[in-house]
Amino acid sequence: MFRRKLTALDYHNPDGFDIKDETQFRNCIVWLEDQKIRHYKIEDRGNLRNIPSSDWPKAYQKYLQDVCCPFGVQERQEALDWLLGLAVRYEYGDNVEKYRKCEPLSASGNTKAGDPLINLDSNSPDFKAGVTALANILKIQRHDDYLVMLKAIRILIQERLSPEAITKASQSKEGVPVALDKHTLGFDSGDATLNEAAQILRLLHIEELRELQTKINEAIVAVQAIIADPKTDHRLGKVGR
Repeated sequence: MFRRKLTALDYHNPDGFDIKDETQFRNCIVWLEDQKIRHYKIEDRGNLRNIPSSDWPKAYQKYLQDVCCPFGVQERQEALDWLLGLAVRYEYGDNVEKYRKCEPLSASGNTKAGDPLINLDSNSPDFKAGVTALANILKIQRHDDYLVMLKAIRILIQERLSPEAITKASQSKEGVPVALDKHTLGFDSGDATLNEAAQILRLLHIEELRELQTKINEAIVAVQAIIADPKTDHRLGKVGR
């Protein structure tokens, strides 16, 4: 699953790399830091370069934290894929003019224009690692179905991170004048000023309740959109479970 990125980075053995081999894995991490990422100064790479050491996992964990990787030691595939992506980005940044001259691959005649997901493999480890990384960055709850996670990411980006949503959120809301004498408080504190303050607090509370109800309704609609998406089982000859 890492062959394309390793090949792009000129790794010495991209086809034979085995992430389950502990020595190969550690050597690959050290190679990425020494040759591509270069986050540490040379004199600070000693612990990471000490591959046979029993303390290497601790040095690796610290390294992941220092480069702000969203994955930990236990998430080996995701962490390595993230580091490879970081290395590719740095490699491009160091050789912008070189890669700018590269000609794009010609599109296949069977590929539909405007559909970037037509060749998407939802079972690919690369796809799963990428979706998981986005979900962690956006603080989205994990789900067993990665396509559901991708839908949640799309909805969040459209509703919260689109230029229109950001512009709308930055706009200040203008208040509406309210005649307090037309609203009954329901009790009398014996102090006119205190009664007026209580009326204002009650109106603000009602407004907050309305906003809460709106958000609840939106959440219900979003959940219904997910659970109301039946999957057809052609073997049973019916729709649904």
